[in-house]
Amino acid sequence: MSRSFIDLADAGSAGLTLMLDEAIARKQARKGLPKGRIDADAPLAGHTLAMIFEKNSTRTRVSFDMAMRQLGGTTIVMDSGSMQLGRGETIADTARVLSRYVDAIMIRTDDHQKALDLARYADVPVINGLTDQSHPCQIMADMLTVIEHRGALTGSRWAWFGDGNNVLHSIVEAGSLLGFPVGIACPEGYDPDPAVIAAARARGGDVRLSRDAAEIVAGADVIVTDTWISMGQAHAEEKLKAMMPYQVDEALMARAAADAVFLHCLPAHRGEEVVDAVIDGPQSLIWDEAENRLHAQKAVLLWCLGKIG
Repeated sequence: MSRSFIDLADAGSAGLTLMLDEAIARKQARKGLPKGRIDADAPLAGHTLAMIFEKNSTRTRVSFDMAMRQLGGTTIVMDSGSMQLGRGETIADTARVLSRYVDAIMIRTDDHQKALDLARYADVPVINGLTDQSHPCQIMADMLTVIEHRGALTGSRWAWFGDGNNVLHSIVEAGSLLGFPVGIACPEGYDPDPAVIAAARARGGDVRLSRDAAEIVAGADVIVTDTWISMGQAHAEEKLKAMMPYQVDEALMARAAADAVFLHCLPAHRGEEVVDAVIDGPQSLIWDEAENRLHAQKAVLLWCLGKIG
């Protein structure tokens, strides 16, 4: 059995919980081991993951590569400029060909439809490493980080500040699937996709949208932001000006719950969406969050390839 992971809803609440439990167990089992040591059970021995990059990457590339190595498998790294996809071959044809060579495909791209089409035509699982619409693997790592530091997702209140982007979309989706409320503070004209909000609310999700950062941060346990100028975008001065009231600084953190934590998927534009005192401060979990990309993605790979669940 194989399953694609394009959005969090593909796994549902039960699947997400199963993957988070698996990630916690595997991370604990590796304590003290060299990072290149293969897990004792080597569940993906003989398996190969193809990784397609149409956008630059540090964490996604290294974490998926190391995830496969630790699970006993191997990877093939490709970018659109050096494969026929970049010369006009269709996604459908690429999917059919790669399915004859590898056991799973991860794609990091600008267009969500490309990931959907790849999954539609491939005979192997396809994993969304990032699209302009969502970033499910990042939020798996975020949830894992919160569980580690709070003991559970239940009872946590998440607050987002800034651009209504792909990372936020996946947080909203996660909250509606696993039962934690999400507050959103963003300027007018930069709201998240209304369809994402509507789908979350239809599942019973608690989602609040406000122009007032102070309203959203009050009592929140998990404070999250992301870069205001996404990869490939021009450094838009008008956008930066609109976003400044939503900067995560010491004053904003002081309004959150006393034990609130700070998350950022990285890379960060220090002095824009977050100040040094917060991102380098005692409430910041960004390095645990970055490491947890590896552990969460191991669980995603195992779920997609039918090794768990």
